[in-house]
Amino acid sequence: MNKRWCLWPLVAVLAGCAGPGARSGPQSWRCEHGIDFRVRFVDDSALLEGPRTSEVLFRDAGGQGPQQSVYSNAKMRAEFGLGAQGREALLSYPALPLKARCVRD
Repeated sequence: MNKRWCLWPLVAVLAGCAGPGARSGPQSWRCEHGIDFRVRFVDDSALLEGPRTSEVLFRDAGGQGPQQSVYSNAKMRAEFGLGAQGREALLSYPALPLKARCVRD
């Protein structure tokens, strides 16, 4: 038997272990105070890009239940998965102090 054929089941198992959801496509969000941004979730980070800023936030403690997640860095904190449908978020800027409620497009 060809050794390459023996490796295919192992490759399939390892690919399955990576699991879906490690990365996500970009999501568009609209917020109060004229804040708009796109976010891409990669592993334990959230990459936020807006017209005025680009931030990398890291997974943080918090959130109630599996649909809610919290990400933060020194400048901001973002809580995703809020609201009845999980389509709302809250951005907090502690240095300003400013909070903005957001909804996913």
